[in-house]
Amino acid sequence: MTPKLHHSPFNIVVLAAGLGFFIDTFDLFLFNVYRIPSLKELGYTGDELTRMGEYLLSAQMLGMMVGGLVSGVIADKRGRVSVLFGSIVIYSLANILNGFVDDVNSYAIIRFFAGMGLAGELGAGITLVGESMSIEKRGYGTIFVATLGGLGAVTAGLAGDFLPWRSAFISAGIAGFLLLLLRMKAMETGIFHSARQSAKHSGSFFHLFQKRERAMRYIACILMGVPIWYSVGLLITLSPELASENGLGSLKASLCFILFQCGVTVGDLSSGVLSQLFKSRKKVLFAFMIIAVLSTALHFYQLFHASTIYVTALLIGTGCGYLSVFVTATSEHFGTNLRVTVTATVTNFMRGAVTILIPLRMWVESAFNTSLSTSLLWVGLLVWIPALLAVWWMPETYGRNLDFIED
Repeated sequence: MTPKLHHSPFNIVVLAAGLGFFIDTFDLFLFNVYRIPSLKELGYTGDELTRMGEYLLSAQMLGMMVGGLVSGVIADKRGRVSVLFGSIVIYSLANILNGFVDDVNSYAIIRFFAGMGLAGELGAGITLVGESMSIEKRGYGTIFVATLGGLGAVTAGLAGDFLPWRSAFISAGIAGFLLLLLRMKAMETGIFHSARQSAKHSGSFFHLFQKRERAMRYIACILMGVPIWYSVGLLITLSPELASENGLGSLKASLCFILFQCGVTVGDLSSGVLSQLFKSRKKVLFAFMIIAVLSTALHFYQLFHASTIYVTALLIGTGCGYLSVFVTATSEHFGTNLRVTVTATVTNFMRGAVTILIPLRMWVESAFNTSLSTSLLWVGLLVWIPALLAVWWMPETYGRNLDFIED
């Protein structure tokens, strides 16, 4: 019996997944916004702010990478909805506890568990949406989810001007539990139930590497996503330092971040719609990556002329808005028995890549005695070239029937 599929993106499954990704990005970037104020209140100053900030970020990203693997395996073995329920309980509790920390070690432990909880949101949500909607319309569902995610990040940037850091984390936790009530109505997909009867290796991470072509698909998906986190984690975050290095005066990092995320929201919406209109994931991915690359080049060029970095931050974000098409294509590339394992680990490994890119940039600057601008430029080349090659190599997935398994 063919599972009943939704033909409109305005349904309870898409809404629950979209609001989940909104809270995911809101919490993820909430830490970036409140990192310095929270650590100052805990008694850290000067270089300790940077060192403790990196410690907390590493704990959160480690939690996301571990959580991505664990949640993906559980979702492919036990169901997508079970992960959406479990993840929201974990990160909601972690956020509420985060509002009461009084030392950096407990802060780090809580950020680790918050990362674990957040890790399951996007992968399980996108898969649930893709499997519950018709082939022709599922792209619109993922557009809605990704766009709400972009708005969550923008909201986090704005929250810094209105809420104390403890209140902001507690509010995020309460919002998570309110979302849980909505999710009580979310149902498991028919595709998962039918595949569960016959699929082998469900949720097996190592099964991804038992065929060379399958492993290449998986690695290519990660490579396609890494430039997004190079852009926000290094290029945009370090924009004030870049401006100072090039004599352009002071910049507000929060404004650069908000404009970047506004661009991501616009890009998520437009790239998703275009992929549906042109019936191609691959062409739209490549086009928006080129927009991001050209905007990044303009970002570096403007460093030596006028202070228009705010404009280029918006443009880079728009190019990086290929996120909605990227996560859709990633889920379409793999069978039902591995779909969430792949989507969850890919999205969290690409986020976690920032913990490798930061020391890589520092090594380039030190080893070759270059400036911050030059080191960022070289790291940018190292992430963008493989990403573009990965898109060129990957097959088209628009219109693919998701009711298949990886043998």
